[in-house]
Amino acid sequence: MTTADSLHALLAQPRCSLGVFVPAGLHPLATERRHLDQLAQADADLFEVGLATENAVLDGPVIQAAYHRALRRGNVLDAAVRAVEHAAGLRPTVVMTYWEPVRRHGPEHLAHLFADAGAAGVMVVDLPARHAVRWHDAARAAGLRTPCLVPRTTPDTRLPAAVAGASGWLYAPASTAPTGYRGPLDVPALADFTQRLRAVSPLPVVSGVGISTPALAARVAPVVNGVVIGTPVVRALATAPDRAADVTAAFAQALPTPTSTEPRA
Repeated sequence: MTTADSLHALLAQPRCSLGVFVPAGLHPLATERRHLDQLAQADADLFEVGLATENAVLDGPVIQAAYHRALRRGNVLDAAVRAVEHAAGLRPTVVMTYWEPVRRHGPEHLAHLFADAGAAGVMVVDLPARHAVRWHDAARAAGLRTPCLVPRTTPDTRLPAAVAGASGWLYAPASTAPTGYRGPLDVPALADFTQRLRAVSPLPVVSGVGISTPALAARVAPVVNGVVIGTPVVRALATAPDRAADVTAAFAQALPTPTSTEPRA
């Protein structure tokens, strides 16, 4: 089974999957590999590996600080490739990046680098519409899925165009704030948005951003195929790395186990 097939099989399950975001290059390679092993053992179902960039405009201070720390260590693209190589041997792995590194390194080059490393896909969270066709063609030629982040503010009339070319999954932010938001979530509004996405695409829907506690993850899980946690784990990795697995395990244990195969709302 290919990595992309493994990702599809994972998100097709009736149980909500747990994705864990890890910024590549935060620690030396051997340490990072140990952390990935621990997160997998703590029941992470998939990994989202972040490629550090200077201007991570959709991210809050915790992830931005982690990216800046990785940038100071240098060789962030190589660090991301090495992280993907290890993560993909443990769980289906998708790279999260911004357009600037894709533009700088070249879409075709970057797609083949991550495909060769074992990534199932690459999600460019701020993909410019004028470059979407080139990126999707490059990723498809490399055998990568192209998950798409769809802003909650997207009107119904724009949704078909917003998801055009996407594959792997659609990412529906649980909050309209940057990552690291720790306030309340409007879960009914998220449920409505996921229904709107499913009306225009057969792709599974994954949610993150603002899912700051296991209790919130438990509330979001019934309406999506996967929950991705980032800031809670990154905060632990940056300050008390041995706690990151405990944080992951707490989120994994909070996700409900379905008692039937009924479709998600």
